[in-house]
Amino acid sequence: MRLLSLSCENFRNLSRVTMTPSPRATIAVGENGQGKTNLLEALYYLATLKPLRANTLKELVQFTQGRARVEGRWLLSGAERDIAVEVSHGTRTAFVDGKRAASLEAYFGGVSVVAFTPDDLSVVKGGPDGRRAFLDRSVFNRFPAYLQESREYARALKSRNRLLKEQAPHAHLQVWDETLARVGARLWVRRRALLSEVAPRAQVAFGRIGRLEVPATFRYEPAHLALPFQTASEAELQAALSRALDARLSRDFERGHTSVGPHVDDLELTLGEHAARQYASQGQSRALVIAWKVAEIENLSATNGFLPLLLLDDVSSELDPERNAFLMQYLADSGAQTLLTTTDAQLVRRAAGAETAWLSVKAGAVTPMGAP
Repeated sequence: MRLLSLSCENFRNLSRVTMTPSPRATIAVGENGQGKTNLLEALYYLATLKPLRANTLKELVQFTQGRARVEGRWLLSGAERDIAVEVSHGTRTAFVDGKRAASLEAYFGGVSVVAFTPDDLSVVKGGPDGRRAFLDRSVFNRFPAYLQESREYARALKSRNRLLKEQAPHAHLQVWDETLARVGARLWVRRRALLSEVAPRAQVAFGRIGRLEVPATFRYEPAHLALPFQTASEAELQAALSRALDARLSRDFERGHTSVGPHVDDLELTLGEHAARQYASQGQSRALVIAWKVAEIENLSATNGFLPLLLLDDVSSELDPERNAFLMQYLADSGAQTLLTTTDAQLVRRAAGAETAWLSVKAGAVTPMGAP
């Protein structure tokens, strides 16, 4: 898999951008606020149909403009393929080879991307919602159908919570309980499968980063389930979630929201016997996140048969020299196609090579530049 070209029109502050990335490293250099992250987000949105930062699709469209478009040409299994996405009036339309995509499965068709942002470095010490989002990005990369499944779950959850706030009769909630139990069980199975593949790799990678002796553990297990999560079938998980929704109904009415399900779970990170959220140093927290990303890249390579496209948004400025050196050397050695953004080219020079394409980003304009 390789990105051959990328074009953006009216995406955030990028009025019109056309670029040909390197098959290895492409490095976008510029001051903060000039559009580096917007370039990376445009590519991420093209590849995943999920905003990297925006809360609403309207935020992706440049001010005074009614429509944004991102288009990319890819080499997939020896054949070239064009995918594009347009955002207009808060809605999204996806295209494959110039025609409207018939389904999400037809759109994704082998494109795989792993993004690494400064926000990721805060997930260890942050709240459960950040770790869920961090986990779910990895699940989607591995199982693209997860995007549609999680959206179905979110719609049912929103409807159930509205009825709880309105103190609606129990019978009115039952249809949404059935959907939450069915789709929630599928989300649990997806997350569990991802953890079983990535966690062992991440534990090994953590030991390689800075030669840290304390072992790391990555664990996911939902709360309020009266059965062994790791071995339960999807049907058993569905039944257990249905029982839990019913058992916690009085509590949910009191609080006005649903208190059990995939939307309240947490990704548990530990160092030895201690919770990383409470005891990890800043360096150890950074190492945990890098280890997860390395494991995700390696797992996608093993399962898909090709390396994903890697997107790194000014991550080097947040790392200490030792961990930044590890990450940059890993990127250089991996052979993966990579797009990095930075305010300081010296921080990412270790990831550069003879084929590196250097870009200057200023006031939304992206232009080629010589190696600094």
